Amino acid sequence: MHPFYSKAIKITIPIVIQNLLSATIASTDVMMLNYVGQSAISSVSLAVNYTSVAFMVFFGIGTGATMLSSQYNGKGDLEAVHLVEGIALRFSLMFAALFTLASLFIPRYMMMVFTPDPELISLGASYLKVVAVSFVFWSISEVFMAVLRSVERVAVCTVMNIGGFICNILLNALFIFGLFGLPKMGVVGVALATAISRGMVLIFCIIVSARSKNVHLAPSYIFRKNGLLFHDFLSMAVPALINDISWGVAFSLYSAIIGHLSNDAVAAYSFVNVVKGFGTVFCFAVGSASGIILGNIMGEGKIEEAKESARRLMIMTVISAMMGSVVILCLIPFILDFADVTPEAHRYLKYMLFINTVYIHGAAVNTTLIAGVFRAGGDSKFGMICDTIDMWCYALPVGFIAAFVLKLPVMWVYVLLCTDEFVKWPWVLKNYFSGKWARNITREDLYDR
Repeated sequence: MHPFYSKAIKITIPIVIQNLLSATIASTDVMMLNYVGQSAISSVSLAVNYTSVAFMVFFGIGTGATMLSSQYNGKGDLEAVHLVEGIALRFSLMFAALFTLASLFIPRYMMMVFTPDPELISLGASYLKVVAVSFVFWSISEVFMAVLRSVERVAVCTVMNIGGFICNILLNALFIFGLFGLPKMGVVGVALATAISRGMVLIFCIIVSARSKNVHLAPSYIFRKNGLLFHDFLSMAVPALINDISWGVAFSLYSAIIGHLSNDAVAAYSFVNVVKGFGTVFCFAVGSASGIILGNIMGEGKIEEAKESARRLMIMTVISAMMGSVVILCLIPFILDFADVTPEAHRYLKYMLFINTVYIHGAAVNTTLIAGVFRAGGDSKFGMICDTIDMWCYALPVGFIAAFVLKLPVMWVYVLLCTDEFVKWPWVLKNYFSGKWARNITREDLYDR
């Protein structure tokens, strides 16, 4: 095996484990709520769109931190890594406050965006109120782990996430079913388990920071300033942040379109997203690893080596997408037997799953290139423009027209929404083959001012 693949797999596998555990959490939520009722599944599925948007915000900020800190780590400048961490924490805490306040004070209005069903609105609002505080925990831990990954301490992040995931699964069972004398909380139990487990991950981050020899989680970093780094962070991280927010909100509006079609469609969509999570664990991990690997290489000034490494990462992405398709195909019979939904929802579920065996190929290639390869060299503006045009000028208008103007059947609407990843392929691949994304973005005069 080529040495590059050995290094790539070493970094990718811990991320695969994290993604797999994340998908497992989502699946256990759905599986446990399956015994509560279809409305519980549907309401949580819609409410978590806001946590998905929050994740995209924190992920975008973390990506901005990774873009800079991975290259400065390759250069051997840990002081710059800490300055970047502080800048990222300022932004993540600001957005966390917004999500927390909205979830506490206007949860019903937030749910009305996705569904007119009074029962789903009430259940979803109760979920959002309880999960509100977790946004603050999440915003801090996500930035710290992004910085840890940028200095190739991926395994540590995996261990912390494993602890949080185990906590989440156990608490889900306790709170949803009311084990050991606790009251049965249903939807609220899922939210409470999520909030506590995210708090636990933050505690793990604090412990790791205290024992770390290089990267730390210190409140003082928030107040440390460097004009050049702040400028670089804004010019690179803000487009990535806008890209991820734009993508996250647009993808959530896919759920809003589906949610206004029927409860059966929402229930099927909930199960599909869980299965898709398992199918994409490896290819999305390659995308995350590519930013770390290429960032370190370009920080050392090895531009041509970075281009060759990107080619190898694309090979890994295509293979991983094929593996993901096989995973989904293998899960289909089990999911269809397990899902306790109406016959109509069952029919939607079957066809949506088959569609996703193809869909993940588009998502895998785009994720590795836009969120990994391009951003590693500081090229975050391309993804912002490409995704915004694709989703807001193509996918959402097409989906809206298909659902509410032409009133096409649910499956036709879903198929049209799933074309979004393939429509942007020509532009994404053209940018990749141009090689313009490969740049060393570190500065020599960082401390001269």
